Amino acid sequence: MTATAITLRVVGKSFGDTVAVTRLSLDIAAGSLTALLGPSGCGKSTTLSMLAGLTEPDTGYLQFDGDSILGVPAERRGVGLVFQKPLLFPHLSVADNVGFGLRMRGVSARSRALRVTEMLDRVQLAGLGDRRVGELSGGQEQRVALARALVLEPKVLLLDEPFSQLDTALRARMRTLLRQLHDDSDVTTVFVTHDQAEAVEVADTVALMLDGTLAGHGTPESFYTRPESLAAARFFGVTNEISGHVRGARFTAADGTLGIPTDTSDGPAVLVIRPEAVRLGGVSDAQARKVRGRVVGAQFAGSHLAVEVELADQRIRVHAPLDEPVTVGQDVDVRFPLAACTVFAADVPTDIA
Repeated sequence: MTATAITLRVVGKSFGDTVAVTRLSLDIAAGSLTALLGPSGCGKSTTLSMLAGLTEPDTGYLQFDGDSILGVPAERRGVGLVFQKPLLFPHLSVADNVGFGLRMRGVSARSRALRVTEMLDRVQLAGLGDRRVGELSGGQEQRVALARALVLEPKVLLLDEPFSQLDTALRARMRTLLRQLHDDSDVTTVFVTHDQAEAVEVADTVALMLDGTLAGHGTPESFYTRPESLAAARFFGVTNEISGHVRGARFTAADGTLGIPTDTSDGPAVLVIRPEAVRLGGVSDAQARKVRGRVVGAQFAGSHLAVEVELADQRIRVHAPLDEPVTVGQDVDVRFPLAACTVFAADVPTDIA
């Protein structure tokens, strides 16, 4: 099966006076697993629906491998769909649910049985083909839905928050299974999620949507190390935001410290750095900037110590190693590695810690 590249260009969709998607342009590489990430109402499910052929865009165009799919019926796009709810046929067995699409295509009973058996094994449901849907757990139902989509060997697999109704432990197992199924099949996959951890754990690339448009697109690592916007940095997890200004290609904090090189234009600015990137103490580093602070809080957080440090005019969070000798009231050197610092113009309100 040849992997399929997906192209969206200046795509827009409104429902009455409500703008769901506006000027969305995105390239999805053939054979990749892409997370369409964003909060509720950002347009990600509408985008998936347009790719599936369930909704037509008002503007722009959509392509699979360079060919337009505008006006192509959903059943002719070669798309496999998995929804939040599995939407299985309750009167059919597991095997019959998985093989339903094959039967509609006229595949012989013998060939159908072989392919269904193989697919049930791949989704870890071997031996459960004769069961009824009502006898399955939520995770098993979702695996049946995955099997039903993949057994048809689609060009593109689309999943709309497929694990959102499962408990935490089961969601983790389903993420691993989805990654394994993708790697085995190499089918171009797009899955919608509002969960940053899910996107990071599963996807090759993340397309972040905010307010109906693309706010960032790249590897999960790039969102952590070099977010494309302040809004993207905030959405992708806890960050420290340090207010200051840029003058002469250098960011200076409000208290006059840091002096970090940047290509941001002169004016009010915000420096963003993640808590795990900040260092306490340690040897001098030419690739870091040092300020003096005081520890005002320290709490065990499983894999690290969640430390709160007061600088001259604000507080920041630091994820310190568990063996770091940190005590409340202690004065510490706080180091900001240059590679972990990103500076943005202060064009939106900031919530300084």
